[in-house]
Amino acid sequence: MRATLIEVAPRDGFQPIAPFIPTNEKVAFVEAAHAAGLRRIEIGSFVNPKAVPQLRDTAEVLRRTAGLEGLDAQVLVPNARGVALALEAGARHIAYVVSASEAHNRSNVRRDVASSIAEYGEIVSGLPAGVRLRLNLATSFDCPFDGRMAEGLVLSRLEALLAHHEDVEVGLCDTTGRADPDHVFSLASACLARFGEWTRWVFHGHDTYGLGLANVAAAWRAGITAFDAAFGGLGGCPFAPGATGNVATEDVAWMFARMGVNTGVDLDALVRLAARAASLPGAAPGGRVRAALLGACATT
Repeated sequence: MRATLIEVAPRDGFQPIAPFIPTNEKVAFVEAAHAAGLRRIEIGSFVNPKAVPQLRDTAEVLRRTAGLEGLDAQVLVPNARGVALALEAGARHIAYVVSASEAHNRSNVRRDVASSIAEYGEIVSGLPAGVRLRLNLATSFDCPFDGRMAEGLVLSRLEALLAHHEDVEVGLCDTTGRADPDHVFSLASACLARFGEWTRWVFHGHDTYGLGLANVAAAWRAGITAFDAAFGGLGGCPFAPGATGNVATEDVAWMFARMGVNTGVDLDALVRLAARAASLPGAAPGGRVRAALLGACATT
């Protein structure tokens, strides 16, 4: 058995940190994550730098990490303008984000859901050959403004999006961290049962209420085998009030190791990397494994 861990700290983890992280340091974090065995890394986003100033150097980080062997560098884009900037910078793996929730989509990308879905169709039809596309459905479980999302609404959003292109990877995103394991298992199971064999699935969880790892386990039981996570438990959406960090990559790696599931990650190296990230000025780290393992080392 194997699970794929997709490291999102350089994007989702860094974006809420106010003090600017120097580009050299961002590059070093990506290099350290790669050295720890992580091969899929979301290194930044092409968004308006006024909205997310921390990620204004994504093009440079992308350029300087391009030589890492086997690295699949993913970048987030919210609209067609972001896609154009990403392609201009040489991105070969783009993640487009749209929200299931009308209110969150307007807050996050300043447009209604129907407009985002229509634009997604245009992006799919015009994407150059060889560029991979991922679709992130934000607020798949809960919206900071509208509350719990009805499963039928989420499935209908996916129906409209996948009508443009079924052969895509879809991220089911617990944007607020308010999902629970039963909800995650139910929606993930429904998605896998309803949509075609060409669609691949990722679970993106936050740990706002301490259920991040339990939700990862629930998604795994439902049949999802790829998971977004952030070293040090960093993260949080600036457009989802109250949401805190992503589920910690080291916690997910430790859990899967205990379950006998291979992730290809060097846990010791990952914990050292997480400790560095947790000490960043302005960071709000999370997770439990980092403290447990480093504490054990200190007492032996």
